[in-house]
Amino acid sequence: MAQTAFAVLPPIITIVLALLTKEVYMSLIIGIMTGAFLFTGGAPLDAVITMFAVMEKKVGGNVNILVFLVILGILVAAITRSGATRAYGEWASRSVKGEKGALLVTALLGLVIFIDDYFNCLTVGTVMRPVTDRFKIARAKLAYVIDSTAAPICIIAPVSSWAAAVGSSLPEGSDLDGFSLFLQTIPINLYALLTLMFMFFIVLTGADFGKMAKTVEEARENFTVPEEYRDTEIAADSGEGKGGIIDLVAPLSVLIAACVYGMLYTGGINEGKSIADAFADCDASKSLAVGSFIAFVFTGLLYLPRRILSFNAFCDSFSRGFKAMTPAIFILCLAWTLSGVLSDDYMNLGGFVGNVVSANTGVITALPPIFFIVAVLLAFATGTSWGTFGILIPIAVAVLAGVNDTSMLVISIAAILSGAVAGDHASPISDTTILASAGAKCHHLDHVETQLPYVILVSTASFFGYVVDGFTGNGFVGLAVGAAILATAMGFLYVKKR
Repeated sequence: MAQTAFAVLPPIITIVLALLTKEVYMSLIIGIMTGAFLFTGGAPLDAVITMFAVMEKKVGGNVNILVFLVILGILVAAITRSGATRAYGEWASRSVKGEKGALLVTALLGLVIFIDDYFNCLTVGTVMRPVTDRFKIARAKLAYVIDSTAAPICIIAPVSSWAAAVGSSLPEGSDLDGFSLFLQTIPINLYALLTLMFMFFIVLTGADFGKMAKTVEEARENFTVPEEYRDTEIAADSGEGKGGIIDLVAPLSVLIAACVYGMLYTGGINEGKSIADAFADCDASKSLAVGSFIAFVFTGLLYLPRRILSFNAFCDSFSRGFKAMTPAIFILCLAWTLSGVLSDDYMNLGGFVGNVVSANTGVITALPPIFFIVAVLLAFATGTSWGTFGILIPIAVAVLAGVNDTSMLVISIAAILSGAVAGDHASPISDTTILASAGAKCHHLDHVETQLPYVILVSTASFFGYVVDGFTGNGFVGLAVGAAILATAMGFLYVKKR
């Protein structure tokens, strides 16, 4: 049943169950077992063995990300326990003016941290959550702002782990320059650009709608910490140490610097490569693990000699930090396993989608919107934007290889990248969506449900933009059309709010 329509069943079952039951763990397990059961032809024991074989491979291949998450959890626990978070919150409450100011600072910080989306989600959440809590900002809205400045900024940043992933997705033997092609897609990556535009509109006007509006209003009236974090979260005003703002800023600054240098180092900067080439060739996950460990050692050396924390209190942060990250780690491990079951070696969902796309590419002008929709659906179903453009970019190159005008190839690849991020944003099994929830420490499905209407609105504007792109062959015309459609919707929301 591999590479057939049956490959669509596991993600559909997972997503429908998650939305209906609000239980994401069991939904993922059922989806994984469904895929394994189909792959093994209905043999129960073989299906269980297959599930754990996939889990072993996927979790083992992502162990550096898990190490990064655990160490970051330890850092957050230690910083909070030192009293630095409380000091920062008190300063920010005096310096940041109101809900709008807190969310604006969150958005700007998200734009600055464009190196990697995982790093972006967790760092921005760690820094800004104490501030947004003081202004009773719904954590689901914080998660939306974090998510909207993670993947969208990474996919349009020339120096990021995403730029490297796009370049590596080109088929072997292709004479195309991956980095140059990526640069050309930046100004016509409609979903990423329009998401940033819409996110700043929401932050500045507060014109929320759908479930987000209800969630925001409930938080203003009665702000509470989500139930799953009440036992693990250390309140910002309960810091045991006498740390100041420097005890928050210094560890996070070292964390950022160490992770960035780790990317340059693993990319070969010491071997004479340029900064751009080093970022393109880096091992992002290993760099995050190394950078977080350096920041952890630095924090111990900063706190212990000055008695900001006692040795026992510092060590106690290990278990507290690990425990706080357990929900995100568990969901990630299951999401990776589901993506493994859907990979080429098993159900091969990508191969099925590739065959469907390849068989329906007769009209060149229709390719950008087709690629956008397929990328949205594939990323939504698999929870991975990287896997999505890794599957679809080679297809786009193959289909458009004989077309003299390279602008259609650039537009089609921009549509794939755009759709991959849109589907990733909408998917409850996406690792970026999971980490945005973890960074904001909000209930994961609350984040998914409140963000989904926003994703649909921006995706609709992007789709019509790519329809225009296909007919005109000019990406900037499509961008103008998409922006005009979104601006019209924003005008309606603003008037309705008033």
